[in-house]
Amino acid sequence: MTVFLCAKCGSALTPDLRRLPAVPDVSAHDKDRDRRTGLAASTVPSGHYAVDPEPWGAPFEPAGPGRGRVPDDRDLLMPPGMDGMVSAGPRNTVIVHPDDTAGLRETTGLGVHRGCCGPLGTGGSNMACGTCGTLVATLAADCMGPHELHLDPLRVYAYEEGVYAYEEGVYAYEEGVYAYEEGV
Repeated sequence: MTVFLCAKCGSALTPDLRRLPAVPDVSAHDKDRDRRTGLAASTVPSGHYAVDPEPWGAPFEPAGPGRGRVPDDRDLLMPPGMDGMVSAGPRNTVIVHPDDTAGLRETTGLGVHRGCCGPLGTGGSNMACGTCGTLVATLAADCMGPHELHLDPLRVYAYEEGVYAYEEGVYAYEEGVYAYEEGV
């Protein structure tokens, strides 16, 4: 079991979570959405996490050969002026169920990066550590896109009893998949 912590203050952001072997396939079709909220089912079930090896979130770049992720039901709804853009964001973000992040709070001022029902996930980090206020995650939770929360691999670290290392300001876990460097 793994707990994710804020790299700045060390506060727990999640409860103990169990790793999934891969990011699950999810449907974003209207028939599979929650009838009350309009949200797609969460990409990751509660109590679990998955590591997304593909680029995700901000920044974005124009689409082209070999750029961005392969289009699927987890594509983000792009705000006006960003059509045809693909993610050039970080790889190896940790996807968790949004309800498994009691240690986070949503930020304000999303502007065009907020849809009618929630954040689009296109404007960069929009979730802050509830203790110190550091931006540590991005929530995508609008009715027209995926429903998932990505922990920033540079601002969050994983703790699993017996699998923790610290060396000169760098926290590392599992062959460098999650790392934090001071000053980042």
